[in-house]
Amino acid sequence: MNGTRFITKKTAADFEKMIIAGGCVAAMHDATRAAAAPGVTTKELDEVARVVLTEWDCAPSFLGYGSQQNPFPGVICTSPNSAIVHGIPGNYALRDGDILSIDAGAIYDGWHGDAAFTMAIGEVPPEVSNLIEVTENALWAGIAQAVHGNRLGDIGAAVEAVAEPHGLGVIRDYVGHGIGRQMHEAPSVPNYGRAGKGLRLKTGMALALEPMFNLGTEASVVLDDEWTVVTADGKWSAHFEHTVLLTQDGSVVSTLPEPKLVRSL
Repeated sequence: MNGTRFITKKTAADFEKMIIAGGCVAAMHDATRAAAAPGVTTKELDEVARVVLTEWDCAPSFLGYGSQQNPFPGVICTSPNSAIVHGIPGNYALRDGDILSIDAGAIYDGWHGDAAFTMAIGEVPPEVSNLIEVTENALWAGIAQAVHGNRLGDIGAAVEAVAEPHGLGVIRDYVGHGIGRQMHEAPSVPNYGRAGKGLRLKTGMALALEPMFNLGTEASVVLDDEWTVVTADGKWSAHFEHTVLLTQDGSVVSTLPEPKLVRSL
């Protein structure tokens, strides 16, 4: 998924709209998480998310995204088990012992929010529970570095450092991104890097951080639908994401049920 190459600076008024979009995304997460159970199809989860968008008076970020020849057909991405990202909602029925990543995006008055989570469906082995927990922890480690004055490499280094002790594959082909009036804006936000290196972060930026970790290697392939990205070795993957706003008061996670100030200036 590609977008603008330009870094855009947002105002406080812009951020207010992004917080509403983020609240809608959080509500989409809550509703789909509650509905996900054995026997439920990923298409049914997409329908749940569509209801939330209507309730919040928001438009979907994902629906119709991409080329005219192959636009994305869902309002959420549903990626079970070895699917990393961009899974298309369809007839796949969840089973006990699956894991499922749900990525959701919403637009309020032209401004986007974007976030993802991975959940277990029923009981999963300890290594899979650990995969989910470590990936979420890595997201928050990256968020802690997403503050005015730091550099992009500080985020990537923090994310990667959480994965390394667990021997997890850190996806490099798909990364986080800037966000605003476009779902995907500059800069790219890798889940790896060197602390102290890269673009200087500044107030007014908005970033979507999204670590993707695999139980196996980092290698991935795209399925014939030209959207779904899966692990090359068939091992399972987890994905977490939040939108972070670098405001005049500090860094705010906008895609939670209540916006959370995580780093003050």
